Amino acid sequence: MVLPVEPEYEQALEELTTSLQPFLDANPQYKKALEVVQVPERVLNFRVVWEDDHGVPQVNRGFRVQYNSALGPYKGGLRLHPSVNLSILKFLGFEQTFKNALTGLSMGGGKGGSDFDPKGKSDNEIRRFCYAFMGELFRHIGADTDVPAGDIGTGAREIGYLFGAYKKLRNEFTGMLTGKGLTWGGSFIRPEATGYGLIYYVEHMIAKACPEFSLDKPSTLVAISGSGNVSQFTALKVIELGATVLSLSDSKGSLISEKGYTKEFIQQIGELKLKGGSLEKLANEEGYTYHAGVRPWTLLPTVHIALPGATQNEVSGEEAEALVKAGVRIVAEGSNMGCTTEAIDIFEASRRAGPGGVWYAPGKASNCGGVAVSGLEMAQNSQRLAWSIEEVDAKLKNIMAECFGICLSAGSKWSGEELADGVLPSLLSGANVAGFIKVADAMKAQGDWW
Repeated sequence: MVLPVEPEYEQALEELTTSLQPFLDANPQYKKALEVVQVPERVLNFRVVWEDDHGVPQVNRGFRVQYNSALGPYKGGLRLHPSVNLSILKFLGFEQTFKNALTGLSMGGGKGGSDFDPKGKSDNEIRRFCYAFMGELFRHIGADTDVPAGDIGTGAREIGYLFGAYKKLRNEFTGMLTGKGLTWGGSFIRPEATGYGLIYYVEHMIAKACPEFSLDKPSTLVAISGSGNVSQFTALKVIELGATVLSLSDSKGSLISEKGYTKEFIQQIGELKLKGGSLEKLANEEGYTYHAGVRPWTLLPTVHIALPGATQNEVSGEEAEALVKAGVRIVAEGSNMGCTTEAIDIFEASRRAGPGGVWYAPGKASNCGGVAVSGLEMAQNSQRLAWSIEEVDAKLKNIMAECFGICLSAGSKWSGEELADGVLPSLLSGANVAGFIKVADAMKAQGDWW
């Protein structure tokens, strides 16, 4: 059978398959599980027709990939961006399946969205699009079936419109979306969760690999890419702990500060982004240097911790080499599949070279805090109650600690490497193997493979 060319999905599948090889060699019965799990349970593709402010009908493509429900209802975000296509959503849904498994919560994997671009649209246009989009999607989702969430282009405003449309169509108030407002079923810490969770995961990496670069030291230099929700809260948590944030970026360029970002400036960026602005508007701010058309990784002479937080494949092989040269010790993805295959190979080779190398964490582990708190929001909705900030934050910290421990243990056992003294286990292998085993075992118990 000739399959369509889907580069992002094929990259994610190749990464998983390669990581699983030592495990599959020792447990060949699981090869059938890999063959089955890579095929989505269901793919929805539909037309979305909406009216712009001039009364002209516009059309976009809507998608929902319901990848795997072995561990619970399909769970994953809705991305609104012109780049959205089936390959990207299949890769994201595939990754989401194993990411959700690593949280320890009862969630399957899915992803959806549209090639609609919210940038430059009025609130009314976005509302009309969301109502049109939900006009088809509502048939396929529900609190015990499929629970979407936000993603790139889908923030609090869009979640509100989508929730309102669903409520009118189904005449029920139910937790069928996460990322809701606090007064109507949302959870504390949800907007912050991916960024905060990333830092909680990184703190465990630092304690194990390089405690001299702890995040309570201003001398610890942190490079972050992106400037959306994930990157903003990643940066705010780093600053709160005491380390120095050197960079943020967007699709047009990077903004570098050698002295370090301040909390107030990041809040200013947040306000700018809500209005659809780009970082180039801040190019003349004192203490900050704007670099058009380039990501931050090659712009910094010294970096200790690098946190890609924008989108997939945002660290190339050349940029990975620049980071190694700059002295980076920890690379952890806030974005999904933020590093190219070439970049990962360079980081993993550095790790295997011995003490002082780079320790890399894939997004399915290091950024699972966002979906973890989505799962906690689902639990709160089911119980018709709301936990405090302190309760949710404590649960998030515990989930990230357990996720790190699972990845460390599985990486030590199944990386297929003879680890010399001082060489750290592969968190890439650990995350992939641990997530796969949990999903595969559930599928076997439910009769999906034998």
